[in-house]
Amino acid sequence: MQHAGVVCGIGGVAAHAHTGLTADEPGYAARALFAQEMSCVTAACLLIRSDVYRAVGGLDEKHLCVAFNDVDLCLKVRAAGLKVVFTPEFLADHHESLSRGDDEENPMKEGRFFVEMQIMIERWGSVLKSDPYYSPKFSLDGRPFIDLVQVAG
Repeated sequence: MQHAGVVCGIGGVAAHAHTGLTADEPGYAARALFAQEMSCVTAACLLIRSDVYRAVGGLDEKHLCVAFNDVDLCLKVRAAGLKVVFTPEFLADHHESLSRGDDEENPMKEGRFFVEMQIMIERWGSVLKSDPYYSPKFSLDGRPFIDLVQVAG
């Protein structure tokens, strides 16, 4: 599994929830099995009404050419008071970055990725730090739903 929604704040901006689960694994609290509201979903499998897409300004192709344009779109949809819903009933084979390559293997792509991260942090900073669909008991530094926040005691 590559996604079951997107969690805001992981790694500074966002990360796919439940990455790496097999088809028979339910994920944290069986969340990979149930339709639910999320802060974001990936554009690889996104369905949105055209009037909503236009009303929120669509994808930001100028500033977010590759990374996080789907996260930005979903956050704009939520800011407009609408819901973003992940549904496990839709399955598709998606090969992440197969046609364009990995951002970490090319210094130019790595630079663009860094700039796009900074744009997202400037644009959505406080929203990214408090995803309402992800417990603050989980760390934003590790994999979603895996690493718990270490509380000094």
